[in-house]
Amino acid sequence: MELLEFIKQPWPWYVAGPLIGLTVPTLLLIGNKSFGISSSLRHICAACMPADIPFFKYNWRKEIWNLVFVLGVLIGGFIATNFLANPNSIVINPQTIKDLSALGIKDFNGLMPSDIFATENIFSLKGLIFFVIGGFMVGFGTRWAGGCTSGHAIMGISNLQVPSVIATCCFMVGGFASTHLLLPLIFKLF
Repeated sequence: MELLEFIKQPWPWYVAGPLIGLTVPTLLLIGNKSFGISSSLRHICAACMPADIPFFKYNWRKEIWNLVFVLGVLIGGFIATNFLANPNSIVINPQTIKDLSALGIKDFNGLMPSDIFATENIFSLKGLIFFVIGGFMVGFGTRWAGGCTSGHAIMGISNLQVPSVIATCCFMVGGFASTHLLLPLIFKLF
């Protein structure tokens, strides 16, 4: 099997998981850096906003590595989507398809069903709920928790930080509540 075909294959959890996990000691060893994505937005705002806001008054240049990391994630996502995409259909559990179909989601051609994430939904009530209110809740929760799910679950827990364990548990409870309680209520509106 040639290398490119090997890379295009879905990688099992026991390969992808340890590779993600090795990010933590690698960042710590090469410069005592913490893994996390949400802080990059603060760095961008501190670099681009000359306003006199105390939250953005710090030496953001010390964190330029984080902006380069996020740029690498974006470039990697572009390359993976456009050049390394798996040509096979995404396999979704039949029970998941049944549950989502009961909510009115019928398009299962990709990772993001177009019944929710279609461009025509952006300026609709559905778009307001999913994109604006949902985006605000994610941003608010990230700021309130002091980091995003990747930062807390991957970096914080591996460093045995109790606040990260609590935040990750709250993220999970919030995700389950949103999936099983809020999502059915939202779809009843449509």
